[in-house]
Amino acid sequence: MTELFNAAAYLTERRVEAGDGERVALRHPGGSHTYSQLTAAVRRVAAGLAGIGVRPEERVVLCMADDVELAAGILGAMYLGAVAVPCSTMLTGGELAKLVVDSRARVLVGSPQFTQSVTAAAAEAPDLRHVVVTGDTPPDVDGPAALTWSELLAAGEGTPIAAPYATWDESPALWLYTSGTTGTPKGAMHRHTDIRYVCETYGAKVLGVGPDDVCLSVAKLFFAYGIGNSLFFPLSAGATAVLEPSRPNPALYADRVAEHGVTLFFGGPSFWGPLMAADLPRETFATLRNGVSAGETLPPRMFHGVRDQYGFEILDGIGSTEALHIFISNVAGKVVPGSSGFPVPGYRVELRRSDGTVIDGPGEPGMLYIAGESICTGYWCRTDVNRTVFQGEWMRTGDQYVRGEDGSYTCLGRADDVLKVGGIWVSPSEVESRLLEHPALAEAVVVGVPDEDGLDKPVAYVVARQGASVDPDEVVAFCRAGLAAFKRPRLVIELDELPKTATGKIQRYRLRQMATASPPPSGTAADVAEAKG
Repeated sequence: MTELFNAAAYLTERRVEAGDGERVALRHPGGSHTYSQLTAAVRRVAAGLAGIGVRPEERVVLCMADDVELAAGILGAMYLGAVAVPCSTMLTGGELAKLVVDSRARVLVGSPQFTQSVTAAAAEAPDLRHVVVTGDTPPDVDGPAALTWSELLAAGEGTPIAAPYATWDESPALWLYTSGTTGTPKGAMHRHTDIRYVCETYGAKVLGVGPDDVCLSVAKLFFAYGIGNSLFFPLSAGATAVLEPSRPNPALYADRVAEHGVTLFFGGPSFWGPLMAADLPRETFATLRNGVSAGETLPPRMFHGVRDQYGFEILDGIGSTEALHIFISNVAGKVVPGSSGFPVPGYRVELRRSDGTVIDGPGEPGMLYIAGESICTGYWCRTDVNRTVFQGEWMRTGDQYVRGEDGSYTCLGRADDVLKVGGIWVSPSEVESRLLEHPALAEAVVVGVPDEDGLDKPVAYVVARQGASVDPDEVVAFCRAGLAAFKRPRLVIELDELPKTATGKIQRYRLRQMATASPPPSGTAADVAEAKG
């Protein structure tokens, strides 16, 4: 049975009605917004969108920096009953155009620094009716009407909106495009109720977000992890979010932690490693009660290193765009380093064999399936993929996991990442963890590449720490000293940087493509002997 529910009202005016109107909701480069001020800003954006003809359930694409305009834009679209579609600011004009066209958006909103991509995308999107850019200069586009942010707000002055559109809990609210680790982004469609659900499960029961918390996220608002960290969780609890539009920089973010008294600090392995290397004063992080990590498995050395160096624990977990946020997580005081932790209350987890049977006990690897009310209704216009991924109430994540004796779950890699070397399964994450123990390496990714005989062999792509040099033979020997010899990389290739999606996830398929140009040597008698033990 559906109920009337609007997620934007839940995150804004509900807090005002609860007496939090004068509490600070957002801190941003231009100052701060209380809950009363944010509610008014959301209503103005909703009125502006209505004033230019946006109707409920039409899509509004936003390619914007993390600032109050983006927050108000996302919430204003949902308040009106339209669908907010925040997109990566790292996309080229052509890449952004694909998402605008795919979503059949009527409005595209951008920040001035992304005007080039926005205008290029608009030129390829025939369904667009309006292009809006914050700042004083309207975009130069042919076809769609060009507006500044002020002109958008002015368009709604004759149609004030004092109450949210009567959306149902099942109504569409938010589309988030997958990060494209396999090459093709897909629009995951989320309902208004999904937002409430992640707040009441992970936000409340794992993080314990309360009114006195201050949240800061390295991950941006344009994807699931960031929008939960910087919008859904803090606003649902009457807490404060700090919006920082700058690119990740350990010193800058450390300054923000100290400046705003941040209590919950969200990042990923690609940030925690450089933070350790920055060697900042420990007292900078005195207000933190926890760090949080997602996106890629957090290597144990980063958990221990940050805790020992800066004094706070990082709670690693796994989530997805399709589930809106984290569904397996470590918990404060009970972290199992190297694992994703334990199922978040409200979610069910199964590991299944290739024949579909459920694995009951610990120690046996299987495909990870999850069930929970925040799972999206599907991918937009992707019927074949939907039938594979979404199976009744269950979602096939594509990740291989194993459950430990303590009930924690450890990632072995994506289903197509796990390697079979010499007839034995090898987890890339296990080899990567060993590589990251090497003092010269800052980042490492292992992929399987067929050798000259067509047999998979591990190939390691690495990025050196600042000032360090990499000796491939010595790195292989280092791995061999800490792993079964058949797991060692057959090649070690140094890169200046690893190919990543806009959300910071490693694009392993691109590394495989690169590796095919330099296949590892074919198997030797030693390889066979090692594989057989």
